[in-house]
Amino acid sequence: MMFSRKELNLVYGGTAILLFLAVVSYAAFPNQAPKQPLRIAFQSVAGKVIFDHSRHHLEAGYGLACGECHHTLAPDEYAQAGSCTECHAVEEGDEDMPNRADAFHQQCIGCHREYDAGPIDCAECHVMQ
Repeated sequence: MMFSRKELNLVYGGTAILLFLAVVSYAAFPNQAPKQPLRIAFQSVAGKVIFDHSRHHLEAGYGLACGECHHTLAPDEYAQAGSCTECHAVEEGDEDMPNRADAFHQQCIGCHREYDAGPIDCAECHVMQ
């Protein structure tokens, strides 16, 4: 079936207008970044660890309050919760302030054992890549 030049120009013009509207709409209404991270990837010598933040804090997941992990915050400070490395250095640590890996191992594995849920063996969290 053959189309006339007028019909083709109409289709091309309509397509160009729709493409332009799509680009303008995409630029005018961008997706908003979530207030809390969805997943966090931690690099370690034992392999990368992917922490599913949303599964832990959303009611549809485990429904943990922020203070259960960000243990130094009061409920009115939850909006200020930051990265674990704000307090726990990646390399250095001691008994009063363990390094990030030691803090995770104490906090995470301790919680997983207490509730008999979640990974407790190294290879269940650490992925070599």
